[in-house]
Amino acid sequence: MRQLLCAFSLLVALSVSAYAKPSDSERFNQWLDTNWEETLQRDPILATSLGDPRYNGRLVDDTTAAWRADNKRYLERRLKQLKAFNPKALSDKDRLSYGILKRDIEQALQGERFPGWMLPISQTGGLPSFLALLGSGKSLQPFRTTKDYDDWIQRLAHAVPLFDGMVANLRVGMSNGVTQPRAVVDKVLPQLTALIVIDPEQSIFWGPIKDFPESVSAADRRRITAQLRALLVDKVTPAYQRLHNFVRDDYLPKARTSTAWSDLPDGKAWYGHLAQASTTTTLSPDAIHALGQREVSRILGEMEAVRREVKFDGDLKAFFKHLQDEPRYYYQKPEDLLAGYRDLQIRINGLLPKLFDIAPKADYEVRAVEAFRAESAAGAQYEGPSADGARPGVFYVNTFNLKAQPIFGMETLSLHEASPGHHFQISIAQEDTSLPKFRRFNTHYVAYVEGWALYAESLGKELGLFTDPYQWYGRLSDEQLRAMRLVVDTGLHTKGWSRQQAIDYMLANSSMAESDVVSEVERYIARPGQALGYKIGQLEISRLRREAEATLGVRFDVKGFHRLVLTSGQLPMSVLRASVVEWVQTEKAKR
Repeated sequence: MRQLLCAFSLLVALSVSAYAKPSDSERFNQWLDTNWEETLQRDPILATSLGDPRYNGRLVDDTTAAWRADNKRYLERRLKQLKAFNPKALSDKDRLSYGILKRDIEQALQGERFPGWMLPISQTGGLPSFLALLGSGKSLQPFRTTKDYDDWIQRLAHAVPLFDGMVANLRVGMSNGVTQPRAVVDKVLPQLTALIVIDPEQSIFWGPIKDFPESVSAADRRRITAQLRALLVDKVTPAYQRLHNFVRDDYLPKARTSTAWSDLPDGKAWYGHLAQASTTTTLSPDAIHALGQREVSRILGEMEAVRREVKFDGDLKAFFKHLQDEPRYYYQKPEDLLAGYRDLQIRINGLLPKLFDIAPKADYEVRAVEAFRAESAAGAQYEGPSADGARPGVFYVNTFNLKAQPIFGMETLSLHEASPGHHFQISIAQEDTSLPKFRRFNTHYVAYVEGWALYAESLGKELGLFTDPYQWYGRLSDEQLRAMRLVVDTGLHTKGWSRQQAIDYMLANSSMAESDVVSEVERYIARPGQALGYKIGQLEISRLRREAEATLGVRFDVKGFHRLVLTSGQLPMSVLRASVVEWVQTEKAKR
């Protein structure tokens, strides 16, 4: 009888549990999951980048007024749904997610005020160059199965109307005084020209056809080849040609001669919004400009110390010229530069356990930047791995101008772009399934993402690198670049600096190659505010570490600090500070 009663009681308990009302945190996380799924549907490229193949054949046309109106309604709906939750009823972890997401949506809605859609192209990005990367077979879009190829052909067909949509939006911008500077447009045209290839077999889009996997049958290969050829000849290449001709004949003559974002309608407020989004702080452009000037001066002093250490006979300006001109500081062959970075990958990986007890499961590989975009691309960049681990991270090195890739800068660049910089930070967040997906896969917090990578550079000496004073100079050179960005970006967009004035300033305060300086300055012109987050984020992370060390003394655990920062997901600087302060108090309370 007792056994029957026990069984009955257990059955009742299970039944009650099955029908129990979910907690506020459970409902919140269910909503986050649903919301994330809608995010992927609205941004199928994001899904592809994460290794989720369900939407690989889709491409959203975001060039239309209807899409913009729908997107605003979507943001407003998300915010309303989010506010329906009581943050006080959520767990600490979920309350943090609530605050981050609320900030994100509110900032996105604030950005609806500014017509960024009128500026859909620049030399630093946009659909034309990104589409070519996808179609190359060497980027995010997979080409492993017949379905992968069919998905790509479907997506590429969806892209064709977007070219005409971009032309329409550029025309609206011309009518409203919202255009790119001529210096930007001058760099866009060669990129478009390089992608207009009459013979499809000579096109970058032909890459996957040259490298069919064994899983694709002979019959499917013939069908896919014919379909892609027809699509390229009849639709894609003409779309590129129409955009190119419009930019050359209509847009370029109307492109503005000024560079300041503040010269655009509502431009001062627009730039302020972009600066706050990048830095996740309330620092004004004037304050950022002054901070940058102080940092540039400090770093010049450290560069001078290196000049004295290596006993160079001449002043710092002469030292810069020596570093630019002396052949021994540069590789003569692109393959040697790439091999050098691959050797560094092995060396640095062996040193990382000194400061880290966490590492990503995914690996990364070193590749050269593709030829069609190399001339105006940055010196290096990182592309994260897919979430499923099928695609490794990629450390892209620009081999277009080897004089812009000094040997003395290799240790610091590898630390920044690969491990323990972007590769650690992006991959570890993606692999942490305890975080909500919007925090695992969010990389738009420039101050955190780039601030961590710049902080990672500063770890070189602790890891056992920078033993060569020239490599230490390379570290200072890269830090100087980020400090100069604070001065130049704000100078260009709020203080009336010309393009040449910005170039002259960077040449006077660094040993950077002129081609690299020009590329950097034109990047700041095209992407105002974005470059501010690097140094602001690094300064805050470094400050947080110093404060933690001062409070904890011998109990400070650098591996624990790094674990905390890397496993929090991408965060605004204010939220990161609160997390570190809480961690310090917890560590302090331990006996």
